Amino acid sequence: MKFQLLLASLFSQFKKRQWWLGILLWIAFTAPAQASVILRVAIARDVNQVKVGGSTAAIVKDGSGKTLGQLPAMNAYYALAVPGGVALDRWKSTLLWIEPTGKGFVYIGDRWYRGRTLIVPTEKGLTAVNWVDLEEYLYSVIGGEMDTRWPLEALKAQAIAARTYALYEREKQRHNPIYDLGASPDRWQIYKGVISESPATYAAVDSTAGQVLTYRNKIILSVFHACSGGHTENVEDVWGDTLPYLRAVPDFDQNIQECNWVRSFSPTEISAKFPEVGNVVKLIPESLSPYGSVKSLKIVGDKGEKILKGEEVRTALKLKSTRFTISNSNGAFIFKGLGFGHGLGMSQWGAYNLARQGANHLQILGYYYKGVALSPIKVR
Repeated sequence: MKFQLLLASLFSQFKKRQWWLGILLWIAFTAPAQASVILRVAIARDVNQVKVGGSTAAIVKDGSGKTLGQLPAMNAYYALAVPGGVALDRWKSTLLWIEPTGKGFVYIGDRWYRGRTLIVPTEKGLTAVNWVDLEEYLYSVIGGEMDTRWPLEALKAQAIAARTYALYEREKQRHNPIYDLGASPDRWQIYKGVISESPATYAAVDSTAGQVLTYRNKIILSVFHACSGGHTENVEDVWGDTLPYLRAVPDFDQNIQECNWVRSFSPTEISAKFPEVGNVVKLIPESLSPYGSVKSLKIVGDKGEKILKGEEVRTALKLKSTRFTISNSNGAFIFKGLGFGHGLGMSQWGAYNLARQGANHLQILGYYYKGVALSPIKVR
């Protein structure tokens, strides 16, 4: 009951002030429709071999665009890293393209993807890159990042945030000759290929096609997380740098079970992670954010001390979040926490609850990303 009252109060405040307290979001359709954007998504990076194929007959080309041959439909082959390039079946080249005919999909590793495949050699083996239309890429990402049974307005908010994030990464990687972003969820968005597509993801992406979030005419770093546990964070308290649009706000995800977690570590387990300090005897949160997240954690051992800062705390101990308290029980370190993720930008469970309360996708985005504009993509 307390949660429902808090949610109702926050949502009431949210609706009253959203257009007047710097949460203004406007649509600036000042440019004509743009050409499609192609993303280069690294599916397998620096591996010795990768399984590839096509759902339809797939054309194999070399780096000059010359057709080398064709792979029969629904057959998988291993691309191998060899001296001087890449080998695939009877072909060898400095790099290889695999392009399905018709409306076919490509097979990379163990999943089907839209678009085509580029296989290039690297210093550590080879990398398989999925060249895919941005909007078709998002068909998969939305289903990977959110439950497709969630309200459409939450899915639409996720579509715009994910599109913006992809283009931010694309710009950041513009000097990378191989890829724009990867597919691993620990660093990038969740991209599983066609298996995570659904009618709901098509609707969310198509109804927001070409729309991105900008701040002062620049694409923003539109990060998001599963849930904050009651309050998102200011970016400088997590990553150090200040960004005007990633500001802390009260959240709407207090009723989510996965936002409440407990982890237990024995002193031996902690010591094994930080052997340089010897046998760990104390874990001391040294500084907290205004909302209770641990900004620095001191690890005290019989041979020395170590301080973890910001996201190092979460990643080093593989915790759901940095909003936790530590107690001792029977010699073990007990972490009791709230939230899942870094706590910056949009809370996905918060978006879910807002959508259920009647907020639309623009209101959701305007709440979590401060002072941003909704703009059409400008292709570079």
